[in-house]
Amino acid sequence: SFNGRMRDELLNGETFYSLREAQIIIERWRIHYNTKRPHSALNFRPPAPEVIIPVDQRPVMH
Repeated sequence: SFNGRMRDELLNGETFYSLREAQIIIERWRIHYNTKRPHSALNFRPPAPEVIIPVDQRPVMH
């Protein structure tokens, strides 16, 4: 499923001109896929949503 989505949503629509460009674009897509894109099998939630902790609630390192 992941490979098919990656091909359909990313690779078929891109032309990469360098290996570095491909690495950057694929990594951005992967992060979006895993943190923002809703998945039907998860009740239309992302599998690993980004967590934002307000500054005043972050643990303090001593």
